[in-house]
Amino acid sequence: MKDTEIYIKEYSNVKDLINALKQYFEFYNFERPHQSLNRNTPAEIYFGELAIQRAA
Repeated sequence: MKDTEIYIKEYSNVKDLINALKQYFEFYNFERPHQSLNRNTPAEIYFGELAIQRAA
């Protein structure tokens, strides 16, 4: 997260940083497939069908 979000961008205030991190975690947990999870998202593993319904 630090290398892909925080260190490469400049934020004008803490509120902007917090909003960017929320978006990053949303993407990381609900949209980005993980190789170690057999190309599933963490949300799909943890929540099962609920994650798939949320993404739709």
